[in-house]
Amino acid sequence: MEEAPIPFAAIACNLDFDILAAAFPLLEAGQVEALEWSFDTLFRAGQVPDWFSELLSAYSQQGRLIGHGVFFSLLSGKWTPQQQQWLQHLQQLSAQFRFDHITEHFGFFTGENFHYGAPLPIPYTQASLRIGQDRLSRIYEACQCPVGLENLAFAYTPDEVKRHGEFLNKLLEPVNGFVILDLHNLYCQLHNFAVSYEELIELYPLERVREIHISGGSWEESEQAPQGKVRRDTHDEAVPEAVFELLARTLPRCPNLKYVVLEQLGNGLKTESSRTQFRHDFLRMEALVQKHRASLLGHPEHLFRPPQPLQLGEVIEDQSLHEQQRQLSRILETAASVEEAQRRLHASVLVGTDWQMEQWEPHMLETAIHLAQKWKQ
Repeated sequence: MEEAPIPFAAIACNLDFDILAAAFPLLEAGQVEALEWSFDTLFRAGQVPDWFSELLSAYSQQGRLIGHGVFFSLLSGKWTPQQQQWLQHLQQLSAQFRFDHITEHFGFFTGENFHYGAPLPIPYTQASLRIGQDRLSRIYEACQCPVGLENLAFAYTPDEVKRHGEFLNKLLEPVNGFVILDLHNLYCQLHNFAVSYEELIELYPLERVREIHISGGSWEESEQAPQGKVRRDTHDEAVPEAVFELLARTLPRCPNLKYVVLEQLGNGLKTESSRTQFRHDFLRMEALVQKHRASLLGHPEHLFRPPQPLQLGEVIEDQSLHEQQRQLSRILETAASVEEAQRRLHASVLVGTDWQMEQWEPHMLETAIHLAQKWKQ
């Protein structure tokens, strides 16, 4: 039997009425070639209805179901019971469904509640690297399929933006993992730090890109920002023209690409016009994918499996990193202004550390405050 052409055009489809209403005509017509499911959002649903399980199973049986984690908090300094529970849940689901791969977000979550927090970056240190590699190995052991990480939209400094791709590569090396290159996240970086696409894209390990995300977001007015506004990765609007342009430019650069996924949150799909736009965005994405794969000579051969069995020891923790994250979360969640946050940061354990908070851009600190306080509500 001839192999199906790849990359596949996919959507992020969760147990959400508005997402399903927007996607249903595409699913019914058989146009959605693969499905990405944020499996750890199920805590809100209680029990999964049979019809949704059947939808997941249909894609699972074709080897085209991919799992996307949201709440693991990969780079938290302290190991939590919730993380252990998350792994156990993933192991159970991996026995029920055949995931072609599993992914998570880069960063750590603010907040004490497992399901409420903002994913934020950490210093690119050996301590952070060891923790991230340990956590990725545990995810692989739970799911027994390729494991990947998504690039983060948020950063505090231009230097952090430029080092992100290299650090992702180091994190993924022990599990031979892959990158989800989220192009809207990249778009946020391009705008918020006035860096060029050509400069930034070359700093990512593009041979590790197995999945691409596209989505929309929003603009936030900011007196602190050099251009008067900050681009936010809110996933609640249609895909901007600029992101479609990034997709067309990036597809040929990723030799091991297997999935291109359209994401949008249900809170941005409440009206019929927004749902129609979602389907229009999918068809436009699909056309770019089809044009790209028509130029390919064969399938990618990179399987993204560890070269040898993993040896897991004791869970790696870092109490100093945990305390720094705890204090930072508290400041971001309660500061009434950028100025107050700066004063409190300069009186915290972050002073003179690898966080380099003395160099944080004010408009990005302001954005971090908004993120943390929004998620806490």
